Amino acid sequence: MEPEVFVDILSSALFLVIKLVSAIVVPGLIVGLVVAVFQAATSINEQTLSFLPRLLITISALIVGGHWFTQELMDFFTRLVLLIPEIAG
Repeated sequence: MEPEVFVDILSSALFLVIKLVSAIVVPGLIVGLVVAVFQAATSINEQTLSFLPRLLITISALIVGGHWFTQELMDFFTRLVLLIPEIAG
């Protein structure tokens, strides 16, 4: 039971979380930036104007990438289960 195994599992888990969250958040950030530039150019100061496009993009990112998200999580879980004999023995 090496401590390096646990560090490797933790780093893999953190990288997976960063990868999955960025696939959801980055499109919303880009749309938010575009809407903010549009608002600044037209002097429209409506707070709710940027909410709906970001919400729609975030939901569509979840719909489009849902299969990939699930597959990544299943692959990670499978790797964890296969590491059980190495950790226990």
